[in-house]
Amino acid sequence: MFGDMMNQMQEMQEQMKKQLAEQSFTGTAGPVSVTCSGAREVTNVKIDTAEIDLEDGEALEDLIVVATNRALEQAAEYEGSQAGNMMNNMLPGGLGGLFGG
Repeated sequence: MFGDMMNQMQEMQEQMKKQLAEQSFTGTAGPVSVTCSGAREVTNVKIDTAEIDLEDGEALEDLIVVATNRALEQAAEYEGSQAGNMMNNMLPGGLGGLFGG
């Protein structure tokens, strides 16, 4: 029984990893947008050069950091909600609410 539960948990984790990698999240800060996957890999950075002073490198760097953190925060929130759902699905009937489900 315990071994079956562990196998089920490993399968669900692999399924969740795959699902996370397929998700996309975008954070913006002014003219900068950063997109990352649910696996927290940055997949795209866009900068609207018409909206920013390219001579001010420090401001651009700050905007990139903020946009990146916003995208990663969205990915982390999504992963947390998916993990909670996974736990609720594994528990016997009526016990899922113990973890806020």
